[in-house]
Amino acid sequence: LATALTNLFPIFVLGAAVWALVHPAAFAWFDNKTAITPALAVTMLGMGISLTFDDFKRVLATPGCIFAGFALQYTVMPLMAYAVSRLMALPLPYTIGLCIVGSCPGGTASNVVTYLARADVTLSVAMTTASTLGAVVATPLLTQLLLGTLVPSEHTHISTVVAMQVVLVPVLLGAALNTAFPKQVAALAPLSALSAVVLIALICGSVMAQNAAAVMQAGPQLLAAVFVLHAGGFFLGYALSKLLGIPERAARTNSIEVGMQNSVLGALLASVHFPAHPVAAVPCAISACMHSILGSLLAAFWRTR
Repeated sequence: LATALTNLFPIFVLGAAVWALVHPAAFAWFDNKTAITPALAVTMLGMGISLTFDDFKRVLATPGCIFAGFALQYTVMPLMAYAVSRLMALPLPYTIGLCIVGSCPGGTASNVVTYLARADVTLSVAMTTASTLGAVVATPLLTQLLLGTLVPSEHTHISTVVAMQVVLVPVLLGAALNTAFPKQVAALAPLSALSAVVLIALICGSVMAQNAAAVMQAGPQLLAAVFVLHAGGFFLGYALSKLLGIPERAARTNSIEVGMQNSVLGALLASVHFPAHPVAAVPCAISACMHSILGSLLAAFWRTR
């Protein structure tokens, strides 16, 4: 039953997003301050119990995949964001938001999608960590290049600390528990994927609910732009990885890492550094749900192959 429900991941995520738009108050209890960060940490703990420290040794022994993912993250998505915003002639506030999303590091939800897709979770965690650390320099420089405005690195520093708390520490703790109590962990393992699905759906619904009015006013043009950005990221992340000769499992991981961004960080940067354009955060809110929906569909497809 748990496996069957897990395979319905896309329906859970899409359903949560639609319900949040129709009835935002339904997600009022699940907000960023009290629920989202702990939920992500618990989810990553569940990912960690499927890993061992030997997995980390294996990934670190082949740093080429991590470097390739890092390079794709900070070239494909920023360039895609700029190109899409120009080709679709987006208004300035939406261009700002889309370019900020494209300049952000990989999102923590990518680790969950990687797990559900049966790709390389350890590589995904390593890549998310690397891109988050790199964001302290890369994100301000990319926003300067794309928008002509230097976004200070203070908030990317904050994002780095949060990412360590939400991603690296829970995953390492999970791996330690798997090493110390393998039998007990094996009994819990079937529930970890299902709990990840439920929590990601709740997070997606919460983000959409908090921005429901602005999203409804944004119109189909912005929805299409965000869709093209993330769909292009997933496709190019996979295609370019294969061209580089990266193995299938790692190529799938790269696809997910490139296609999914830290949209919450993007919303924060847009709100703080572009106060004259309050709707600049709207593309980030749409992005948070869009990449989860597309990622969940991709995970459901790859999970059976």
